[in-house]
Amino acid sequence: MRAEVVRKEPAIPVRDFDKETLRSLYETMVKIRHFEEKVEEFFFAGEIPGFVHLYIGEEAVAAGVMANLRKTDYIQSTHRGHGHTIAKGADLKPMMAEIFGKKSGYCKGKGGSMHIADFSIGMLGANGIVGGGFTLAAGAALAQKMQGTDGVSVVFFGDGASNRGTFHEGINLAAAWKLPVIFVCENNHWASTTPYHTTTAVENIADRALGYDIPGVIVDGNDVFAVYEAAQELIERARRGSGPALLEAKTYRIKGHFVGDPEKYRTKEEVQKVFDETDPIPRFEQKVIEGGVMSKEELTAIEEAVKRSVAEAVEFARNAPEPEPFELFEDLYV
Repeated sequence: MRAEVVRKEPAIPVRDFDKETLRSLYETMVKIRHFEEKVEEFFFAGEIPGFVHLYIGEEAVAAGVMANLRKTDYIQSTHRGHGHTIAKGADLKPMMAEIFGKKSGYCKGKGGSMHIADFSIGMLGANGIVGGGFTLAAGAALAQKMQGTDGVSVVFFGDGASNRGTFHEGINLAAAWKLPVIFVCENNHWASTTPYHTTTAVENIADRALGYDIPGVIVDGNDVFAVYEAAQELIERARRGSGPALLEAKTYRIKGHFVGDPEKYRTKEEVQKVFDETDPIPRFEQKVIEGGVMSKEELTAIEEAVKRSVAEAVEFARNAPEPEPFELFEDLYV
């Protein structure tokens, strides 16, 4: 049977989700949102060096996919990787410290926003190179297969990265060797400042799955339930040894390519309209409240706890020591 590309709608009623899963999905999304808002605030205040790329508005993708992963599963992220890192279970304190360039950060302040990694939770690294994660994820999956585990590897990428040569190299190898990789395209319609439709011939990135004879699935990337269900099916398939799949989550990049981007290529009105209509957090809140499975009070309590943990992470980062100049020459591989 040949592979096919399908568009998946959420099929499981909200009331059939267990309470802990619902709490976890919501907590992850609001944790990413508040973390990113603080990063933006302190970047504009001049306390965060380098460049930062925010994940605001795309939280449902990371939350929905990662809810199906184990600590021992691997992920490869992008330059817009804060959300993936948080959803995989990173400690907010060393993560924020890394973004602040502090010695107490995950990478001792040397990686910054675009190169956070925590191997202990299977987060193999964000990547400042567009399309840099495809072949790394395939390699991680090959290791899992050779070790005889049922672990999976997930690589996140944008619509722009799907036009890189490494996309073909990574997905072709994974398909040929039936590696347990899930390729998750966060199609947010913008490759830096370039709109999707001007550089890509296919209507959907998932259509390309047919060229590798693997499943291609399209979901509403701003509906965490749709992402969760589709990812669950593909991840379980990979664990059974059935090989890779391509999951395209249709979303939208709410913030500029980087913090401080003048965004002359689109209007504020356009962005705000999309955000008002698709923001994944209010959509989740509406569904669970109308479904009678969570109350407004429960949601508020979760959000308030998240705000406190993010505030603690900021305080930790601001008070953490700066790296010493001589440490620049440590942790080098030559």
